[in-house]
Amino acid sequence: MNLDPAQIKYDDRGLVPAIVQDAKTKEVLTLAYMNRESLALTIESGETWFYSRSRQQLWHKGETSGHTQKVVSLHYDCDQDAVLVQVIPQGPACHTGAYSCFTEMKHAKTDRFQILTQLEQLIKERDEQRPEGAYTTYLFEKGLDKILKKVGEEAAEVIIAAKNQSHDELRYETADLLYHLLVLLQEAKLPLDEVLHELEKRHVKTTT
Repeated sequence: MNLDPAQIKYDDRGLVPAIVQDAKTKEVLTLAYMNRESLALTIESGETWFYSRSRQQLWHKGETSGHTQKVVSLHYDCDQDAVLVQVIPQGPACHTGAYSCFTEMKHAKTDRFQILTQLEQLIKERDEQRPEGAYTTYLFEKGLDKILKKVGEEAAEVIIAAKNQSHDELRYETADLLYHLLVLLQEAKLPLDEVLHELEKRHVKTTT
């Protein structure tokens, strides 16, 4: 972790605010509080632990829901009295079921693309667990050649849909293609984040 716990300045209640951020999308997920014990548990377990001011007790995010947060890094601010926790969420951050506690607009554009990282995570879990009867399991068990064949087939379907000038057909086939591309990325062990970074680099080149 990228901080020295001994340097953190807690308030008179022994707490420090913890800003939780999605490590991939960079969106703020929630604001919670940590004390020395919950910070130590976070560092030790690699998952977020907080201190509930209302219940006055420690709580492990996702303990009952399963929506844990895998910690990628920890940082404190310039005054060392606030902590930034970058995580990979395993589900919604908010108790309402929303991706972020700060999601005021139900269909915010930034939220809509979150489905790609959620789907990437689901595909990764399918690859690791291989549940019987799942289509994604079938693809991974058949191997790279089968996955490549499906990507080619779905790309052709997108072309046909576009030629047919059918928005419904094009929307459906594009969704299929994106799914199979994510399966291919998982088979190649290439994170979607690296593809997004490549797009960002190209965007910077075209705007400078």
